[in-house]
Amino acid sequence: MTQSKNRQPLLLDFEKPLVELENRIEQIRNLAQESSDGIDVSEQIHQLEERAAQLRQEIFRSLSPAQRLQLARHPRRPSTLDYIQAISDEWVELHGDRGGADDPALVGGVGSLAGRPVVMLGHQKGRDTKDNVARNFGMASPGGYRKAMRLMEHANRFGMPILTFIDTPGAWAGLEAEHQGQGEAIAYNLREMFRLDVPIICTVIGEGGSGGALGIGVGDRLMMLEHAVYTVATPEACAAILWKDAAKAPQAAEALKITAWDLKNFGILDLLVPEPIGAAHSQPVEAAEILKAALIEELEILCEMTDQQRRDLRYQKFRRIGVFLDPSD
Repeated sequence: MTQSKNRQPLLLDFEKPLVELENRIEQIRNLAQESSDGIDVSEQIHQLEERAAQLRQEIFRSLSPAQRLQLARHPRRPSTLDYIQAISDEWVELHGDRGGADDPALVGGVGSLAGRPVVMLGHQKGRDTKDNVARNFGMASPGGYRKAMRLMEHANRFGMPILTFIDTPGAWAGLEAEHQGQGEAIAYNLREMFRLDVPIICTVIGEGGSGGALGIGVGDRLMMLEHAVYTVATPEACAAILWKDAAKAPQAAEALKITAWDLKNFGILDLLVPEPIGAAHSQPVEAAEILKAALIEELEILCEMTDQQRRDLRYQKFRRIGVFLDPSD
């Protein structure tokens, strides 16, 4: 009962029928164990479990963009540090931009993936309100992007591949961030990431928002977890701008084409990484194993290329984005 109460505030609306069915299965199982009549309910439980598995697949294979956005923002969804600790053999976090700042909203360090030294970095959200305030809800400051660039230059100097994990609603838009040069810091990263010699794999693990995502999003491969989103602006902001009504965010989410499936169809996404049925927050260990396998496979391919081949691949990848054909031509 305590567990159910703890889970209830984190339940999304479309998850409730599934949880109700799972609770019913658990109640029947508990009643059978407590009963002294020796009633066999194994067949009934088996049927309900099959129905629950079917319902889980039906729900998570027919989600709307707005529902996928809810999953991307789920407070229990694995974060950058969760994935790094799960997939790395060892990892040491490094701090500071060497300019006087150390942004907790963007973390990074040196680690090892399948025995290969790598630099891993990404946005870090909090688990609760207090942690989110400390992490600024994953919205990095100019110091965060300068720290990221320092770590990437370190990786380039020592020939270590770079793995970035994107999970932010956007860069911090506060007055202080503007005073510190937020736009310049992101623009500098965009330019410099194109010239790096080492392999770069960027993975959207949750919410990829605006320039805040792009600041660590230039790479040879762009991967997205199945229920992650990537967008030029949050649906709420888009709805407020276009219709003066943030309540129309679901409509905006549909129009913006923010899901991994949409971006795969547009050719922007290189690899869609599947999540366990029920999404990453329901089975985080399995989600990390799937992501690790995808990263290792892509890294093996990229490491076989020359530095120039990777730079050319990176350049051509982003040159193709936004190209379209006029039907009247």
